[in-house]
Amino acid sequence: MEFRQLEYFAAIAETGGFARAAQRCFVSQSAVSHQIAALERELGAELFDRSNRAVRLTEAGQTLLPRARELLTLRDEAVAAFAPQPDRVRIAANMSFARAALAAVAAVRERHDEAEIDFSIKPFAQRVAAVADGEADLALVRGPVEHDGVYLDPLWVEQPVIAFAARHPLAGSGRTPDPAQLAEYPLLLPPAGHQVLLHRLVEKVFDQAGVPVCWGPELRDGYPAAFELINRPDSWTLLYEDPLSPGIACRRGLEFTLTVSAVLRTDATPNPLVADLLTELSHGYRRR
Repeated sequence: MEFRQLEYFAAIAETGGFARAAQRCFVSQSAVSHQIAALERELGAELFDRSNRAVRLTEAGQTLLPRARELLTLRDEAVAAFAPQPDRVRIAANMSFARAALAAVAAVRERHDEAEIDFSIKPFAQRVAAVADGEADLALVRGPVEHDGVYLDPLWVEQPVIAFAARHPLAGSGRTPDPAQLAEYPLLLPPAGHQVLLHRLVEKVFDQAGVPVCWGPELRDGYPAAFELINRPDSWTLLYEDPLSPGIACRRGLEFTLTVSAVLRTDATPNPLVADLLTELSHGYRRR
């Protein structure tokens, strides 16, 4: 049994004749007749009563028709699931990108009322894989990516904030401390396996400054960094954005910079909606 046989069968049932079904399906009448005959042989039953001028479904045909329509619908849905959808964009990111993504999505939606833009939360590796597998149209990441079938489109340069307790010795000056000053105090970060990029950034900045990093205890999963800073007022950390938490002071240091990029498929079909969204995410840089 083939989909084209079911398609011809449903067309005959809906139009009432082989000739009209052939016109609808853009094939010859003989092709329709041949495929229906093959289908009837396979099922071992006649599907149409051909004794009268008008073609009518037999009992077997009436049994098959709803099932044929269901199968054809499932086929169409399967094809549509993998077809380019110009009015839909699927973004894979994490919560640290939510603010920037929300502003860009709101701006795009003002120009495209019909747009459907999804924002799914995924870890770094899963974000990249989602784009490579076609599950997402783009992913937002910091730093480099090594994965076949994708490339990076830089969007903006980001400066993580240096955060410490408001009663930290460096908080009173109101100025951003340099690496030499920070080297005197313990740095709190999640384990390197959880935040590879921040660990590499810190090591790069401190190596360039010629001072060692004073590593403090690792931040534990489920424990907000702000609470750890309050409990350890001599420590500091790096955050992707200001938490705006009472008792916490934040400074932006020019030394700590990261590139935020969109991960895109190398063979993706051009999508004007994706291009418009990338323009908004890159703060107005026009793409062609």
